[in-house]
Amino acid sequence: MFFAIATLALAVVLYTFVVNWDYVGGARGAYIILPREVPFGLPRYVHLLYSAMVLMTALALVVARAIQTSVIGRGLAAIRDDEVAAECSGVPTLRLKLLSATVSGALMGMAGTTLPYYLSYVEPSAAFNLSYAVNSIAMPLIGGMTSWLGPLIGAVLLGTVQQVVQVTVSSAWNLLIVGILLVVFVTLAPNGIIGWVEAWLHKRTSSRRRPGSNL
Repeated sequence: MFFAIATLALAVVLYTFVVNWDYVGGARGAYIILPREVPFGLPRYVHLLYSAMVLMTALALVVARAIQTSVIGRGLAAIRDDEVAAECSGVPTLRLKLLSATVSGALMGMAGTTLPYYLSYVEPSAAFNLSYAVNSIAMPLIGGMTSWLGPLIGAVLLGTVQQVVQVTVSSAWNLLIVGILLVVFVTLAPNGIIGWVEAWLHKRTSSRRRPGSNL
C-alpha cells in the first residue's frame, strides 16, 4: 500500500515535469500523425491497434502466470504474507521487489504505447489522468491479488462497468464507481473475487465432508 501511494505521488510529479517540458509539447500536448497505409493489409488502423492490444494482453497474462508458478512467484508470495519471515528464510526480498517493479513497469509501459495512436492527440492531463493510476490499483484489489487470474477478472469487470456508465450516464462517475467498488470489496471481500470464490468452494467442500467426519 505504501508503494501504491508513492506511485500515485510520482504520477503527479511526472505530470508537473512534462507540463513544463517544451520538447514534448508541454501543456499543449502533441498530435500523432498516422500513416495513410495500414500495414498487414488491415482495413483500418484501429484494427491494427486492437490486434496489438490483444497480443500485449496475452503476453502480460503469460508473463504473470509464468512468474506466479515459478520460484520468483513463491518468493513474492512469501514477501506478501510476511516480509520479515521471508527474508529470514533466505528469500532475496529486495531483489524480488525490484524485479517485480521492473516487470510491472515494463508491462504498463508496453500497454501505454498504443494510447497515443488510439487517441491521435495526447496531452498531459489525459496521459497522467488519475483514473489510470486508480484503476491499476483497483483492478487487482477487486479481482484478487493471490492469482494471475484476479487482475484479469477485475479489469474485465471494472472496465465493463466504466464503459457502460460512460455511454449511458457520464464519464465523470467513473472514479466514484471505482471508489464504491473498492470500499465494498475491501469490506466484504478483502481477498477479491478470487479469494471469495475460493473461500466459498472451501466452505462448500467442508460442509459436504462433515457428515462423514467419522471416516
